[in-house]
Amino acid sequence: MKNSNYSLVGLKALRENINTYIKAVEKGQSFIVVRRSKPVLKISSPQEDEVWERVADFTTIKESGISARDILKALRQLNA
Repeated sequence: MKNSNYSLVGLKALRENINTYIKAVEKGQSFIVVRRSKPVLKISSPQEDEVWERVADFTTIKESGISARDILKALRQLNA
């Protein structure tokens, strides 16, 4: 493995302990997730210097935002 800063975690262990891994990632840890002994994904926190593109800001419509359910409902109505 190129980057030894990653710890290995099984997919089942990740599913069963997701909150533990989220807390670890928030503290800076990174993980390679394996399924059947093969790496399937990496988990790490976004880098502070990464630039995130704003796609939509639903707080301009409603301060608390809009639920995904309401967005999907509106999209279905547009396509009906």
